[in-house]
Amino acid sequence: MRYLKLQRNYSPNTLEAYKHDLDYLLSYCRQNGKEPIDMKLEDLQHFAASIHEHGVGASSQARILSGVRSFYRYLVLDGFIEDDPTELLESPQLGEHLPEVLSVEEIDMLEDCIDLSTNEGQRNKAIIEVLFSCGLRVSELVNLKLTDLYLDEGYVRVLGKGSKERLVPISPRAIHELKLWFYNRNLMNIKRGEEDYVFLNRRGSHLTRTMILIMIKRQAEAAGIKKTISPHTLRHSFATALLKGGADLRAIQAMLGHEDIGTTEIYTHIDTTTLRHEILFHHPRNIQRENTK
Repeated sequence: MRYLKLQRNYSPNTLEAYKHDLDYLLSYCRQNGKEPIDMKLEDLQHFAASIHEHGVGASSQARILSGVRSFYRYLVLDGFIEDDPTELLESPQLGEHLPEVLSVEEIDMLEDCIDLSTNEGQRNKAIIEVLFSCGLRVSELVNLKLTDLYLDEGYVRVLGKGSKERLVPISPRAIHELKLWFYNRNLMNIKRGEEDYVFLNRRGSHLTRTMILIMIKRQAEAAGIKKTISPHTLRHSFATALLKGGADLRAIQAMLGHEDIGTTEIYTHIDTTTLRHEILFHHPRNIQRENTK
């Protein structure tokens, strides 16, 4: 954990995820009277089979095994072992999963059903607009500071994964909603040490990721949106809207803060799926459309 924190500069959330994944391995070793340092490929294959038998889903299995691989790479790096036993360890095959996205009209539906007469109403509207307009991770949003806002220049400074900074353009609509929230924010009794956070709860403390998740789900239900969405859905929607608008994939990668462009390429699949649907429904030779007449 010290290596991941100090050398790899991972965030507390990522560190906790790695620790959780390694707990599976350590528990298996204890139950089978083995030391992690003595595990061979065959032992690790049995370990992988054991987490499958416990009903862990394929994506979670893949994540756990990824954490285990990182652990053994560290053991080699630091000289605890000579050979990495995970080099030939296979992960379960994952089908391509396209994330849920919202259209601009659905984003408007989310915002339109917000009760602006409540203390949190304008704050929630600003949150939704900033998530959609800037494509922020929810962890980036809750840690956004007033000193990170360059509204006159139309940018926000974001501290992303691995403490990497990036500048992201912010739309005039999002700036407008933020300024309306600041009017309410200036009337609040803000706790000491919390003064620089952009988004606060009614007690004057900065929000948590769980608070944002609950708010988004409640707004989706109120708006009658049946899709299963989360704050990350707005990030997906941001990227998909950019791609549809003709933005370069490298530019989208930079704005999302993806280290690997392969992560960004998932949005090309979403756009292709949408394009296929549009062609099937709107082309004059399409049987589906003819049957709806």
